[in-house]
Amino acid sequence: MLPAGERRIERLADALCERGVGCLLVSAPANVRYLTGYTGTNGLAVIAASDSDAERLFLTDFRYETQAEQQVGAHAPSCRREIATGDLAEAAGKLLAQGQAQRVGFDEQDLSVARHERLATALGESFELVPCGGMVQRLREVKEEDEQRRIAAAAELADRALVEILEGGLIGRTEREIAIALETRMRTLGAEGPSFPSIVASGAHGALPHAQPRDHAIERGTLVTIDWGCVLDGYCSDCTRTYGAGAVSDHHREIYELVLAAQLAGLRAIAPGRSGKEVDALAREVIEAAGYGERFGHGLGHGVGVEVHEGPRLSKTAGEDPLQVGNVVTVEPGVYLPGDLGVRIEDLVVVGEAGPRVVSLLAKDLTEVS
Repeated sequence: MLPAGERRIERLADALCERGVGCLLVSAPANVRYLTGYTGTNGLAVIAASDSDAERLFLTDFRYETQAEQQVGAHAPSCRREIATGDLAEAAGKLLAQGQAQRVGFDEQDLSVARHERLATALGESFELVPCGGMVQRLREVKEEDEQRRIAAAAELADRALVEILEGGLIGRTEREIAIALETRMRTLGAEGPSFPSIVASGAHGALPHAQPRDHAIERGTLVTIDWGCVLDGYCSDCTRTYGAGAVSDHHREIYELVLAAQLAGLRAIAPGRSGKEVDALAREVIEAAGYGERFGHGLGHGVGVEVHEGPRLSKTAGEDPLQVGNVVTVEPGVYLPGDLGVRIEDLVVVGEAGPRVVSLLAKDLTEVS
């Protein structure tokens, strides 16, 4: 059986053939890791189309020679490894210029104008540079079973870490203290690190969807939103839960139950063939019907994989592309009332033939923590 990297490279090579591009320079670190297994900070892959006789290349600098031998050699052995000096895109251009002229694809979302100019100069006028942004990202949207297992394992680790942190209570601890303790515990349990800076927001601060934890003690009778995740074995998790710091008011409960109803509606809507725009609308209408539509301003969800934010998207502007079996997405509606409170509930979900499989396993009933 081919290594995972080789299978992905073959899929990309076929897509390049269909696109009429001779090869693609893969420069974004997440895409390089996805194809080659390489985790260093300076690497570039050149993948030839399936109808081309050109070599597949991997370039890095001398600092990562041994790492590339181990990682790329194991995951993408078809890539010839080259140790380069200076800019890797320019070095790749000089290598390609030794062969026949062709259309060379690049990711315009990652390659800067300066690097593009150096690449074009190195290639010469007989080569054509073709913007091909998103080709690898689209491959990444459909997760193989092993990828799904890794994401589920990351979610399980993150869940365990939060449970342990909550055993120490919420009331009187600062938002920042909770966030630091949570990230430290995830690392202690084996995570590479958090998949994004953890959000811990209590009371009115919770009305900021991307609130930064403060040196502010969590007060009794407030809601506390915790949005966290970790990276494990190269894959991310992402989850949000909102807790009561002790007993909370009927108003708090009313908003919480509304968001939960919308979240469950979003989960029921997840199915292959249904667009992200449709799923967003089915969850959003629950909040709109209660009169809080303007207080749910972000999209319902996004893909998660080697990056914590990737395709596909679930939002009002997501377009009509259908969800596919193997997509892994978040479902995370929220209601944010400035000066009052915020509630967000988020699960990580695998799109399957038989329905959605939720891998965020913490309870979603409103839990009051002392």
